[in-house]
Amino acid sequence: MRSFIYIVIVTLIASACGKNEATHNETEHDHAHETSATAKYTCPMHPQVIKDSPGTCPVCGMDLVAASSAHASASNIMLTNSQIRLANITTQKAGMHSVGETSIVHARIVANEEKTEIISSRAAGRIEHLFIKETGRSVKQGEPLYELYSENLLTLQREYLLAKEQFETLGKQEPRYESFLKASERKLLLYGLTSKQIAQLSNSKSIQPRITFLAPASGIVTEIPVTEGQYIAEGSVLYRIENIDKLWVEAELYPNETAFIKTGDKISLRISGFETEPAEATVTFLSPEYKGNTQVTIVRAVLDNAQHHYTPGLQAQVMLNHSSKESLAVPVDAVIRSEKGAHVYIQNGRNTFQPRMVKTGLEDFNMVEITDGLQAGDTVAVTGAYLLYSEMILKNGIDPMAGHQHAH
Repeated sequence: MRSFIYIVIVTLIASACGKNEATHNETEHDHAHETSATAKYTCPMHPQVIKDSPGTCPVCGMDLVAASSAHASASNIMLTNSQIRLANITTQKAGMHSVGETSIVHARIVANEEKTEIISSRAAGRIEHLFIKETGRSVKQGEPLYELYSENLLTLQREYLLAKEQFETLGKQEPRYESFLKASERKLLLYGLTSKQIAQLSNSKSIQPRITFLAPASGIVTEIPVTEGQYIAEGSVLYRIENIDKLWVEAELYPNETAFIKTGDKISLRISGFETEPAEATVTFLSPEYKGNTQVTIVRAVLDNAQHHYTPGLQAQVMLNHSSKESLAVPVDAVIRSEKGAHVYIQNGRNTFQPRMVKTGLEDFNMVEITDGLQAGDTVAVTGAYLLYSEMILKNGIDPMAGHQHAH
C-alpha cells in the first residue's frame, strides 16, 4: 500500500513539472515572437533613418543595424558636470554661415615707418655721454638719451641770460626788451631744449656746459650710429627709435591673388609663435611692381600692437578667403578627422554626446561646410571634441568610427 501511494505522488509531480515547462517555453516563444515583430533597424550615422527590416541606409549606404538600448549605450558617452568643466567642452548649434576657400600667403612683420623717429643733433659738438648704448632696448618719451657739449649752445644760453637781465632792468621802460627775451627763448627751444630746462636756466642763472637731450617719443631703439667722445656735425643722426604700437604686415601677391583683397579689407593672420592667437589687420596699401620678371603686388596692412606682443621680423601667414557662399557649417575645431573620414560629436542629452560621421566641403580659417550628416539646429561639441574622441576610445576600447565610412 505504501509503495502504491509513493508511485502516485511521483507521477503527479512529474506531470506538474511538464506542464510548467511547456507553459514557460510557450511564454518565451511568444515573447521572442513579439520582440521579433517589433524589431527596428537604423543607420549608426543617421539615426533618423529607421526601417522595419535589415537593409542599407538610403543616405550613406551603410548596413542598417538593430536599434537596441545596448547599441545606443555603446555609441554614447556621458560625462559629469565636473568632467565637462575640466575638459572645457563647449557646444554650438550648426547653422548657416558664409564659408569660402582660403589661400595662404606668406608675410612678414616690419616696423611702421610712419611711426619711426630719427633723433639727430641740432647743434655741432661732442657727445659727452650716451644714456642708452645698446639697440633693442625700449625707451619712454622724456627719458634721457645723450649729453652734448656745444659752443653754439653755450652762446645761446649767454644770450638768453643777457636778454633776461635786460628785461628785468629795463623792461618796464622799454617793451622791446620783452621781445628780445622771447626770441632768445625760442632759439633754445628750436635747438632741442625743453621748457623745463629753460626754466631751470632762468632760475639758476648759471650756464650749463653739458646739455641733456630727452627722447621725443617712446619705442624700441634700433640704431645708434655714434659713440661717446665723438664730435658730430649739425644734423648728424644719433638714434633711430621705432614705435611698435602699430606694425606693418607686408606680403607679395601674384596676379591671380590680387582679386581677393582690396584697400580697407580686414585680413586674418597667423603669426609665428602665436599660432593659437589669430590676429587681424587692416589693408592700407597696394603697390604693383615688377620683380623677377613677374608682376607682383605688395600688400601692406596695419596691425594693432598696443600690448607689444609682436616685434618686427616675425614671420606670418595671411589668410585670404574667397569663393564664399552661405551653407551649413560648424567651427573647424568641432570636426575630428581620421583615415576613415570626418565626424563630429552631437549632444543628444544632458552631458551626453554621440559621434556622427559627416561629409565636409569648403573650409576657411574658422568654419567648415557640412554637406552631409548634420541638420541645422544640431548641437555639436566645439572645444574639447578631441577629448571626447579619446574618452570614447578608452571607454569602448576601439575607434568609435571603426568600420563606419560613407559610400562614395
